[in-house]
Amino acid sequence: MDLIITDYMAISMFLAFIVLIFTGYPVAWTLAGLAIVYSAISVALGAYTDLLDNTFYAIDWGYTSSIIDRNWAVMESWVLVALPMFVFMGLFLDKSGIARELMENFARLLGRVRGGLAVAVAIIGIVLAASTGIIGASVVLLTLLGVPVMLDAGYKKSFAVGTVCAVGTLGILIPPSIMLVLMADRLAISVGDLFMGAMIPGLMLGLIYIVFILIWSRLRSGVAPSMHDVAPLELGDVVQILGSMVPPVLLIFSVLGSIFFGIATPTEASGVGALCTVFLAAFKGRLTFTVLKDVSMETMKTTGFIFAIVFGATAFSLVFRGLGGDELIKGILHSAPVSPNAVVISVLLLTFVLGFFLDWLEITLIVLPLVGPAIAGLGFDLVWFAILFAICLQTSFITPPVGPALFYAQGVMPTSVSLPDIYRGIIPFVFLQLIALALVFKFPSLALWLPSIAY
Repeated sequence: MDLIITDYMAISMFLAFIVLIFTGYPVAWTLAGLAIVYSAISVALGAYTDLLDNTFYAIDWGYTSSIIDRNWAVMESWVLVALPMFVFMGLFLDKSGIARELMENFARLLGRVRGGLAVAVAIIGIVLAASTGIIGASVVLLTLLGVPVMLDAGYKKSFAVGTVCAVGTLGILIPPSIMLVLMADRLAISVGDLFMGAMIPGLMLGLIYIVFILIWSRLRSGVAPSMHDVAPLELGDVVQILGSMVPPVLLIFSVLGSIFFGIATPTEASGVGALCTVFLAAFKGRLTFTVLKDVSMETMKTTGFIFAIVFGATAFSLVFRGLGGDELIKGILHSAPVSPNAVVISVLLLTFVLGFFLDWLEITLIVLPLVGPAIAGLGFDLVWFAILFAICLQTSFITPPVGPALFYAQGVMPTSVSLPDIYRGIIPFVFLQLIALALVFKFPSLALWLPSIAY
C-alpha cells in the first residue's frame, strides 16, 4: 500500500496520542489539542503545496470548525441520556445498603462451603453488575464488604483481593453498562441488542469465576478454608436471605425487563431504574438531603468527565478521518494476507495490549469507531464484535499498570494487603476472561441468540 503525506500524518497523530497519555495530562484536552495541532499542520502544508502544484488537502479551518456541529449532535443523542441515569442509579444503590445486607446473608448461607465467602462475593458482584454499570462503586463496595471477612476467615490475601477486583468488573459487561451504551452510540447499533447480546456472555463469565473459585479452593486447601464457626441455618434464615434478594431483583427486572420485553427504551429504562433506587433508599430509611446532594454531585462529576472525553474524542476522530486515517485502517485490515477471523483476532490482541496502558474510555471512543466499519465490511455482525471488544476491554480494568479496578481496591484495602498481592491475585482471573473471550469468538450464538429471538 502506497502511503501519502496525510497517511503519515494520521499515523503520527495516533502515535502522538498514545505517547501523550503517559504525560498525565487530561485525556480530553490531549485529544482536542491534537485535533487542533494537526489541523493547523494540515492547513499550513496545504497552503505551501498549493503554491507549488495546486495539491488539495482535505482539512482546512472550515472542515475543523464542523467539530462544533458534531459535538452538538452528540449532545442531542437520546441514547447518551441513559449515561447519567445509570451513574445515578449505581451511586444510589451503594447508599441503599442492599449490597451490605446481601453480603451478610450470603456469608451465612455459604460460609461452611470451602471457598464459600468468595462465591458469595461473586454472586453479589453479579447482582451489582446487573443493577448498575459503575465499576468503581462495585469494586470499592465489594472490597470493603468482602476482603476483611475473607482475611479473618484465613483466606489467602492474593486470592481474596483477586476475587473482588475481577468480580467487581462484571458491571462493565453485564447490562446495564455505561460502556455498552457508549459502544452502541459509537457503532450506531441498537443499545437494546447490545444489552441482550451481553447478557449470556456476562453471566457465563460470572459462572466461570464461581466454578474456578470452588475448584481452586478444593485443590489448594490453604487458599480458602471453610468456616466452622458459622451457626446452622434455620428456616427463618433462609426466608431472610431470600427476602434480601427481592429489592435488587425488582430493580434488575424494572430496568432490563422493561427493555427486553419492549416496554421501554434503554434511555427510558435508565430513568425508571434511577427512580427505583431512590425509592429503595427511602424504603431503607437512607434517603436524606445530604445523600441526595452527594449522589447528584458525584453523578455530575462522573458524567462531566465522560462527556469531556467524548467531546475530545469527537474532535480527534473528525480530524483523523479528514486525514484519511479511517480509510488507511480499513485498507490495512482488508488487504492483510490473512483470513477475516485472523483480522478480528489481531484487532482484539491490539485492544488487549492497549488495555495495559489506556483506559477503556479512550479505547472505546478512539479505537472502536475506527475498526468497527472495517470489521463490518468483512461480513461480521457488529453486535458480536462489540461483545468481544467489551470482554477484551474488561481485562484492562485488572491489568497493570493502568488497571483502574486495582487502584480502586487498593484505596480501601486493609493495610496488610500490598500491591504485589493484588497483582498476583488477578493473574488467574485475566486468563478466565480470555477463556470467556475465546468461547464467544468460537460460538457467536452466545452473543447473538438472545437478540435474534427478541424481535
